[in-house]
Amino acid sequence: MSTTRRTVIAGSAAAATGALVGAPLASAASAGTTATTSAASAASAASAASARPPAAARPTVVLVHGAFADASGWNDVARLLQRDGHRVLAPANPLRSVSADAAYLASILATLPGPIVLVGHSYGGMVITNAAVGNTNVKALVYVAAFAPDQGETLQGLQLKYPGSRLGEAALDFRPYPTPDGVGSIDGYVKTDVFRDVFAGDLPRATTDLMAATQRPGDVHTLQEPSGAPAWKSIPSWYLVARDDNLIPPAAQRFMAKRAGARTTEVGASHVAMISQPRITADVIRSAAR
Repeated sequence: MSTTRRTVIAGSAAAATGALVGAPLASAASAGTTATTSAASAASAASAASARPPAAARPTVVLVHGAFADASGWNDVARLLQRDGHRVLAPANPLRSVSADAAYLASILATLPGPIVLVGHSYGGMVITNAAVGNTNVKALVYVAAFAPDQGETLQGLQLKYPGSRLGEAALDFRPYPTPDGVGSIDGYVKTDVFRDVFAGDLPRATTDLMAATQRPGDVHTLQEPSGAPAWKSIPSWYLVARDDNLIPPAAQRFMAKRAGARTTEVGASHVAMISQPRITADVIRSAAR
């Protein structure tokens, strides 16, 4: 356990379940002297509708959070995408193990018809990399300050590949918890007094204090669990690099983005770029959804 307690991978979170928003279609026609006016109105409405594809034709956007947070971190991004007419889903990530979390997400994806844009933040990137394999509906992967591992790589290995992470053992509280097999395991929580510095330095302290109080922990055993074959080798990917990230070093993010052949955007943001820079994050997702 001494190795796994050396450092812990953090991840942040995501948004409330989305809804399908579509432009209402105008219908109409009237006879007599009002016919010309009605036809003009209908033509105008049709022209406006044609400028925006029908909601049914747009991909469903699935937003996956990481550890030390929950799906609410995606709220502002989800709201922007819903206004565009996307159906948005932000499922709870169990945060128990790479294999179990990926299997859980894969089961959710299997219930969704039509094209999917799959988005992961931090540890959520590890999960989407594994969950999308073999699902032909997943048309794009988007990594937001996230892990994009190759086969056999671990979270800990990627985090330590480059210097710069401020999340070490001293920044964490470790709490054992029971498991059904009786063996038990250990969850890691980011301490409240360092949460803002390592996780979300560009957010107000009142906000980060609340985030620290409501964070969902990550099981420390995920640190050394090898990833499977990566979906990014067969699915186009996008990457948003957070230049001020104190959790996943920006150099590590650039390395993973380049290796995956991802279309890359950089933003001046902390680890939670989707919270501090929701419009830029949404723009990257929109690009992937086109």
